[in-house]
Amino acid sequence: FLEHDRIFYFENGGDPDILIGSADWRRRNLVERVESVVRIRDAGLQERLRHVLDLALEDNRLAWDLTPAGNYRLRIPEEGEDIRSFHDTLMAEAEIRGGRMTV
Repeated sequence: FLEHDRIFYFENGGDPDILIGSADWRRRNLVERVESVVRIRDAGLQERLRHVLDLALEDNRLAWDLTPAGNYRLRIPEEGEDIRSFHDTLMAEAEIRGGRMTV
């Protein structure tokens, strides 16, 4: 797994655009490297990527939030709250689909 998703979602006035890319949009990646971003047009793939993005946004254990002050804060579940780990959920879904891989 990459440390963060390279899924870009734009609401686009009710006509959502979903793109995937090879890098996050940091200056060093846009100025000093060659990167690509492509629009996803297939409805099934758009649905799957939106699901992956939703899982990442629901993570309450391994995700970081950018504060208004420009600092990052690690998400920590509240007392008694179930842990929702993006990577654990993706692995569980892959096993359900029969996509277990061995190396």
